[in-house]
Amino acid sequence: MMGRSMTVCVVGAGSWGTTVAAVLAENTDVTLWARDASLAAKIEATHENPQYLAGITISERVHATHDLDAACRGADVVVIAVPSHGFREVLSRATDAIAPDVPIVSLSKGVEQGSYLRMTEVTADVLREHPTDRIGVLTGPNLAREVAEGQPTASVIAMRNDEVARSLQQLFMTQTFRVYTNPDVVGCEIAGALKNVIAIAAGISAGLGYGDNTKAALITRGLAELARLGIALGGDPLTFSGLAGMGDLVATCTSEKSRNRHVGFELGKGRSLDEVIGEMNMVAEGVKSTRSVLDLAAEHGVDMPIAAFVGAILYEGARAADLVPSLMLREAKPELHGMR
Repeated sequence: MMGRSMTVCVVGAGSWGTTVAAVLAENTDVTLWARDASLAAKIEATHENPQYLAGITISERVHATHDLDAACRGADVVVIAVPSHGFREVLSRATDAIAPDVPIVSLSKGVEQGSYLRMTEVTADVLREHPTDRIGVLTGPNLAREVAEGQPTASVIAMRNDEVARSLQQLFMTQTFRVYTNPDVVGCEIAGALKNVIAIAAGISAGLGYGDNTKAALITRGLAELARLGIALGGDPLTFSGLAGMGDLVATCTSEKSRNRHVGFELGKGRSLDEVIGEMNMVAEGVKSTRSVLDLAAEHGVDMPIAAFVGAILYEGARAADLVPSLMLREAKPELHGMR
């Protein structure tokens, strides 16, 4: 796959899609599709995304367009950076333009509402003839602005076809963006979705004024919940101690750049969800994914008290101040029991 000049299409010009396009442009030419025609024109003319990544210069090897069909047609790799709630609709529009065997890489960390499908499953559902072992995900502790600034980090390409995964590894890898491969698509993807839910809880804790001990406990017990659900869905236990699991969880729960942590932080300060979301220009996936994650957990009989608390705040009007009694006064258990 890497033996000739490649063309890559990145579908979605939010902060992460734009950043990944810039990363890829160190190795190949990239077409970046933006839903907003005026944004595509601005990126193409100024080599900057003023709406989502202001102040970051984008390589001239990135060409922005509003024409989805033209962006995907002829691409050797298609990368989809559309939030989970719009993923199916956008992909469905591009179906005829995506060649039957090209690798498709999801950047979305969410679960589809109603169907509870992961984004690779949505892709397989929309592109019925596409080889499922060529559908994967890029995930890890990757806050967009830090990656765009060239700060060193690592990520994981999860795809069942090892040969294609290794080719993609080389395509994405740069001096500051180190990429590993992992065949566990299920584990990597569910970890990416659930860490956003735990990050909202970590943000609530910080907004309430609790410190590092509380944060560490939430992250650790959040990892236990993440692993329980991931394993129940068929994920590899080792995945959850790696970059897609613990790595992404730590970054999202501790960084002030995290959208999901920001939502939780503002809720912890007593603000309403509508007010917090209304002033954000980027999507906090955990706000929409929490319900689907909880439904998945119920379907598989998995206990997820932290996620359940987040759901109660987001959808049922529970008070953020009840975080401590809700979680601390539960039935006492042995620690390792919670990892199973």
